[in-house]
Amino acid sequence: MQLRRALALGAAALAAVLFGPSLPATAASAAPALAAATLASTISLSNCSASLVRYPTSVSGDRAMMLTNGHCYEGGFINAGTVLRNVSSTRQGTLLDATGGALGRVRADQVLYATMTGTDVALYRLNTTFAALQSQYGATPLTIAAGRTSAGTSMSIPSGYWKRVWNCAVDGFVPTLREDRWTWRDSIRYNAGCDTIGGTSGSPIVDNATGAVIGVNNTGNESGGRCTLNNPCEVAANGAVTVLQGRGYGQQTYWFTTCLTSSRTIDLTLSGCLLPR
Repeated sequence: MQLRRALALGAAALAAVLFGPSLPATAASAAPALAAATLASTISLSNCSASLVRYPTSVSGDRAMMLTNGHCYEGGFINAGTVLRNVSSTRQGTLLDATGGALGRVRADQVLYATMTGTDVALYRLNTTFAALQSQYGATPLTIAAGRTSAGTSMSIPSGYWKRVWNCAVDGFVPTLREDRWTWRDSIRYNAGCDTIGGTSGSPIVDNATGAVIGVNNTGNESGGRCTLNNPCEVAANGAVTVLQGRGYGQQTYWFTTCLTSSRTIDLTLSGCLLPR
């Protein structure tokens, strides 16, 4: 998982990559179409990347949310078979503007959902509302797409940790992706040459055509290892294992929208809910 190399690399920063100004929008509106993602609404954590996000149905008075990986959880890697729900948190990060400048600190008060089983996601509730962040910083959350993306989609991976944007494409999907003791389903495989690195863990995967979040970046095969830590492998239905050294992967985020009640809370018992229980 791409947290490991971030810890090894330490706090040294890469040069920021700039892609132009963000577009105005309200917290309750749909995300604007973008030519390429900027760093607007990304969040820098101590060891990972994250982003300020909303559901398609969120309203400005709702509590703001922060999306990252389950393996970026402040309690460490989450054991296989474990799902965290409504756990108290004090996780903090720095909210960034379009060019990577710091707007201010944001703090979570609850883990709404986090797991490394079936997927690798963590969704936090912040201690302030979308409207308050808009008023204070002009910050507009990214919208989690309500549907599954498709192969060939042009996408960007903006990393709050590195203050850099990777421009890539969806190469395809992996029914089963295995890394060490964790297994993930319907993972997004990036095109060859999409060289995400440690510290990009938790970065949103942004559809360049819509500006919506279609996934969360979580891992890559670093050295050609077979199903080991930092070396995920693809496992076919017949058990055949494929190793693609250098290839990066992300996890689906539209699953969140399949588990929402009318009051925008996560209910894992809803019919059609795809999030692991």
